[in-house]
Amino acid sequence: MATSATSAEEQAKLVEKSKRLAAFRAVKEHLLPEYTRVGIGSGSTVVYVVEAIAQLGASVTGGMQFYPTGAQSEELIEAAGLNLQYINKLPAGQQLDVAFDGADEVDDELNLIKGGGACLWQEKIVATAAKKFVCVADFRKLSPRLGIAWTKGIPIEVLPMAAPRVLGELVRLGAKNPRIRPGLPGKAGAIVTDNGMWIIDAPFAPLQLAKDGVAGNGEDGVWTVDALADRLIKLPGVAEIGLFYGQSGLQIASGAQKPVAAYFGMADGSVEVRLASN
Repeated sequence: MATSATSAEEQAKLVEKSKRLAAFRAVKEHLLPEYTRVGIGSGSTVVYVVEAIAQLGASVTGGMQFYPTGAQSEELIEAAGLNLQYINKLPAGQQLDVAFDGADEVDDELNLIKGGGACLWQEKIVATAAKKFVCVADFRKLSPRLGIAWTKGIPIEVLPMAAPRVLGELVRLGAKNPRIRPGLPGKAGAIVTDNGMWIIDAPFAPLQLAKDGVAGNGEDGVWTVDALADRLIKLPGVAEIGLFYGQSGLQIASGAQKPVAAYFGMADGSVEVRLASN
């Protein structure tokens, strides 16, 4: 029993170390001194992103404004003494220089599943407002196809009154036992997002890529990432989905959901960097 507990503790320390390594390298390579607007995502890895930024000192960060994706990142920004700003205050026609955020799973083409922390809508707003989005994660999040490593399902933010109908539609699309995410143990009933919405977690068979040579249109429950994302976002009552897909900031000037680069802290202490294709 002691050996098992020690092993689990060592694994946890390894994961945290890997997150920190990835975060520090991502910040070093993508936060340029001339930047003035920076998006800060949510989740455990972002803690180290903010730490890396704060260590640059006020001489670098003093002229920057930092835009959170939710209450957690807002608190991190303030605690680090960085300049807090909000995405609704971003002037029309302007973009963030860069946004840093984590992911629950990343596939071979840098499609992401996000939303395990229930901040997916704000995360997508901030990511798509940036000229470039940089993903930071640990080795557990690497996966050849979405839905292999992350088996809890695609997070879908829904209007509460529409949740029963959306659940039915998801089953018809091939989801396996989709469910409304509970708020337990801290709250009875459904978890409520910062936007007053509910989250449905919808497990699907591993999502295919165009290069896999399958139709991926839902027949026999087989979908490509893009086809399923397009179908889900069109369901009445769905506010946003936790699939980040399509194009990166290297391919389009604005509105990109996919990262230009993903940094993974590996178990051996190295950092693996995967770059988006042009």
